[in-house]
Amino acid sequence: MTNTNHLLARVTVSADQCGGRPCIRGQRMRVSDILSLLSAGASFDEILEDYPFLEADDIRAALEYAALQADHAVLIAA
Repeated sequence: MTNTNHLLARVTVSADQCGGRPCIRGQRMRVSDILSLLSAGASFDEILEDYPFLEADDIRAALEYAALQADHAVLIAA
């Protein structure tokens, strides 16, 4: 298993949790919550201190998931 696959395995989606949005390891911490914290300037250490159930790889998983979601072709109609 590659490191990317290992990280992405931490992202879970369940229709009955967080409105079906991607979460980390089945917990009620959405990928978007982590991304929002990072974009607001929180460091890995600050996030891990505030949310002790998270691991550094959970934050990396959120970033990897977001990168894959953003990596799609843009089609322009001619």
